[in-house]
Amino acid sequence: MELQVHTREVAVAVDEVDDLLRELHRRHAPALWGYVLNLTNGDRARAEDVVQETLLRAWRNPQVLDESRGNPRAWLFTVARRICIDEWRTARSRREFPTDEVPQIAVSDRTDDVLQSWLVADALAQLSEPHRAVIIACYYRGRSIDEAATELGIPAGTVKSRCHYALRALKNVLDEMGVTR
Repeated sequence: MELQVHTREVAVAVDEVDDLLRELHRRHAPALWGYVLNLTNGDRARAEDVVQETLLRAWRNPQVLDESRGNPRAWLFTVARRICIDEWRTARSRREFPTDEVPQIAVSDRTDDVLQSWLVADALAQLSEPHRAVIIACYYRGRSIDEAATELGIPAGTVKSRCHYALRALKNVLDEMGVTR
């Protein structure tokens, strides 16, 4: 029987706290909302989170509801301000940026690269074999002048001059194809 009385007293106390919380919300929530909205620079989502957390803390600390201990509005505003300060200090506020629209993920379009490589391949095909071999060795395979000379079995000076004339010929072929810079 004592258990039932104890449970009934707790139930009555919970109902009283709920009523006090409703009254606290009715009297102070609009002012708290405006205050927090100002603290969050108009960020409605953050303001809602802060107001909700503030009221949750009031629910967890029912002694705040006792007006004989002080003004509950002052307590609510102080808690809300501290929550905003804590959020501002955390790394989360520096990583998250609210936006009205979901950003679209840029997908790289490689069409231009493919077309350009086809044009260069066509232009290379129109060069003489010695010029094409030097350009492929030096520019596509990344060989130095000496490495290209060894690979092609020609002197380094010949590689240099062929590179010079091959690039000039390649430019002329690309110009004839209508490729502009």
